[in-house]
Formats: sequence, C-alpha cells, structure tokens
Amino acid sequence: MPELPEVETVMRGLAAVLQGRVIRRAELRRPDLRWHLPAGLAARLQGRVVLGFRRRGKYMLMRLAGGDSLLLHLGMSGRMVIGPAVVTTPHEHLVLETDDGTRVGFVDPRRFGSLDLVATAAEDAHPRLADLGPEPLDAAAFTPAVLSAALAGKRTPIKAALLDQRVVAGLGNIYVCEALFRAGISPRRLAASVAGARAARLVPAIRETLQAAIAAGGSSLRDYVQPSGELGYFQHTWAVYGREGEPCPDCPGPPACRGIVRITQAGRSTFYCPRRQR
Repeated sequence: MPELPEVETVMRGLAAVLQGRVIRRAELRRPDLRWHLPAGLAARLQGRVVLGFRRRGKYMLMRLAGGDSLLLHLGMSGRMVIGPAVVTTPHEHLVLETDDGTRVGFVDPRRFGSLDLVATAAEDAHPRLADLGPEPLDAAAFTPAVLSAALAGKRTPIKAALLDQRVVAGLGNIYVCEALFRAGISPRRLAASVAGARAARLVPAIRETLQAAIAAGGSSLRDYVQPSGELGYFQHTWAVYGREGEPCPDCPGPPACRGIVRITQAGRSTFYCPRRQR
C-alpha cells in the first residue's frame, strides 16, 4: 500500500495539473470500490473548479469550489495516471477531464481504494480521518512529548505501535523499518519504553526518512508509480527494508555484525540490524 511519501508525491503531481482548472467532464465507471460511492458523484464533480489539495495521512483531499472535497485513498494497488488513455482498461474507475484538456484517471485493479465527497469544512470529522494521529511532517503537532504520550502504557512492540494510524498518521511498513534504523531503536522494543531520549531520536528520524523519500518520489514497489508514469527512487537507498542477509551500512561486518535480519511481526516482515538497533 502506498505510504505517506507516495501519497504526497501523487498529490503534488495532481496539484500541478489540476489546481485552478475546471472539471469539464467526470466519468465514474462503477458504483463502488472498497465501499459504495456517493450517489451522483460524477455529476457533482462536473463543472467544479479545483481550488487545491491537502493530504491527511494516506488520504488525499481535492478541494473544490462550492465547499466540497473529493476524498481519495489509493488502497493496495491504486494509482493516478495523467495523460491520454493508451489502452482501455477495465481497472480505470474514475476519469476527470479539465478545461485545458488534461485527463486524469484513477486505476485500481484490486479495488481496495476509495472515493467519497465531504464538506471541506468537515474534512477532519470524516469517519476515515477522525481518529488519525498527528502528521509526522508537522513539527508543531508531532514532537517527542506527543509521541511519548501516545506510546505510554503500550505493551506492543514499537514497530506495531508506529503502524497504528491513531499514534501517527501515514506511516507504513517500509518507512517504520527505515526510521527505526536511523534512530537505532529495535523494532522488538516495547512501545512504552520509547520515551525521553529514545523518542527524541525517533521523531526526527521519522521526519528525515519521510522527507528523503518524498524528495526521491517515493518507493516504487509492485504497483506504485508517480502520476507522470515515472518510478520513485527511494528503494535504491533503503538501509534495511528488503535487505535480509545483506551487510548493515553502519556496521563493520562479521563477526561483529552478521547483517540485516528479517523477522515477522503481526504478519508483516520487519527488517533491522540487531547490533545497531537496541
């Protein structure tokens, strides 16, 4: 599933071609994705001016003149495609065309994505957004003190706690593994013990990891590409994710360190360096 950097990259790509444009035509090709779509959604989008965009966790909000926002989640395999349809595909579920001829399609083969229309003034009250934790890129909202308070009393491993969108919004498996490596914190460590100095290391590590990933256009893994069709490049700089058995970039090698280890936590693969991360 695309994580915060991929969603941010997609949103920026959409903003570059849609912001300020009029949606001349909207076509919806099915009544549902993961959930049923609002009645008359295509007609309610048509003729609207796109005022701007906002990201909340792994969700995008396209704000429209008239006081509504299109809430969009890419799900497991969803992607936004800017440009003419090269091949007609049954997996393109939403098409938007603007007054300058720009065409944007929402392609989602597995249909785990979602679309909804919400009043812009009530975005944060939407059921998908209401319980989300702070944005990790918001330095004022996401601080070591805030993270310590959110983790207090949690007996789950820190890896699992950071995947909980109520603790912090937008993180997924890849970037939690990478941030924990940067902070030198074991994914096995109890979440409640990540406070004080550890939280002070982890918060900037999360932010730096996400910022680096956004600068690289995200990580292309399986279905993800940028709206332009270009791949993301952050996967080429992963320190631990997907690197089981490879040397740790911060260790001297055997016998002191035998390299990156993969373990399973809550059914997900976790990658880390046991020597560096405590």
